[in-house]
Amino acid sequence: MPLGLLERLGLSLAIGFLVGVERGWRARDVAEGGRTAGIRTYALTGLLGGVAGLLSQTLGGWAFATIGLPFAAAFIWFKLREQGEEGDYSVTAIVAALLVFALGAYAVIGDWQLAAAASVAATLLLAFKGVLHGWLKQLTWVELRSALILLAMSFIVLPLLPDRDFGPHGSVNPYELWLLTIAMAGISFVAYAAIKTFGPSRGALVASVAGALVSSTAITLYLARLQKSAPNSKAYLGGALLAGAIMAGRMGLIVLALSPALLQRLIYPIGAFVIVSTALGLALVWRSQPMETAETASPLRSPFDLRMVLKLALALGAVTAAAKISSAVYGPGSLLAVAAIAGVADVDAITLATAKMAANGLDLGLAAQAVLLAGAVDSASKAVLATVFGGVRFGALFAGGTLLAAAAAAAAYWI
Repeated sequence: MPLGLLERLGLSLAIGFLVGVERGWRARDVAEGGRTAGIRTYALTGLLGGVAGLLSQTLGGWAFATIGLPFAAAFIWFKLREQGEEGDYSVTAIVAALLVFALGAYAVIGDWQLAAAASVAATLLLAFKGVLHGWLKQLTWVELRSALILLAMSFIVLPLLPDRDFGPHGSVNPYELWLLTIAMAGISFVAYAAIKTFGPSRGALVASVAGALVSSTAITLYLARLQKSAPNSKAYLGGALLAGAIMAGRMGLIVLALSPALLQRLIYPIGAFVIVSTALGLALVWRSQPMETAETASPLRSPFDLRMVLKLALALGAVTAAAKISSAVYGPGSLLAVAAIAGVADVDAITLATAKMAANGLDLGLAAQAVLLAGAVDSASKAVLATVFGGVRFGALFAGGTLLAAAAAAAAYWI
């Protein structure tokens, strides 16, 4: 909604007032006149920036500089005097004042919504000083390195990759394959942070819910590795079973969006799988050892193992490529075979394709069998990963819980 000039000047004043409240609250115990700037000064700074921006539109950029430069010089001089007496070397207050002036001007001459959002973000950064400093003290070099690698994968490598199909029948898409790699690394990072912050029980619960929304395979793999390092915890096994429940629920939502008629065939088996997996997972998380705390939360030394993530992503990419080639060569008649192959890597793609075909006339019985087969193969592949990376006991317990949920789903389907 467009704002008039008076409203924009009011926003400039409000921007300064918002930052001034935070600055004034932080220095609320300082005697009157003992600080360079408080709530009134910051509010007036925002308004001054708005007026300077208004004059620059009428008289030119020199008017903005004529007001802005003397203000900046005066504020910096007074602040340096104050900090010299206190032995304070922080430049935060100076940057905050200059930012308020600039945002006050931009609220008048630019996008007022962007100016308002930036002022809120700046105030949050100022207000959460203690939290941010505490987090920084706890941050390890390995965690920082992992975060930087993940950012480089996302914002440097990914944009350079071609987003088109290569190979026979368009079986390989470099962009999608690398995006899968990023997703797996990101899920591992989120799980690591959740378990380190909340402890094994609550952390596994948070990690399984958040991670399984993207990839239940990745979160199962990560929890299996944690279990191998901390074999006394039941929370990781419970989290892996919960991830399977969320995977099944995600399949149901995909089918609902594309083919409600197909969902009528799948609602009972999917619902049974979700209920049993959720019940088992929550029971294990609830019974996990109470002495486990955030301090013992992350036995792994790194948020993710890049070499292992790359290997698994390549393996899943190869399975996906095989499914695409098989589908192109043998056509719709090979749907069950394609579903079985695709289920090793990902259930979303084959569920999406099958639901689309069901909406276009594919036999609903065949479509339902394909979706359930893909889910069954995906669960079996996760059981293998759980055994390889979490140990025989963890793998056997995970397979047993998953098999129990699958049996309930099969009974619900046939009945």
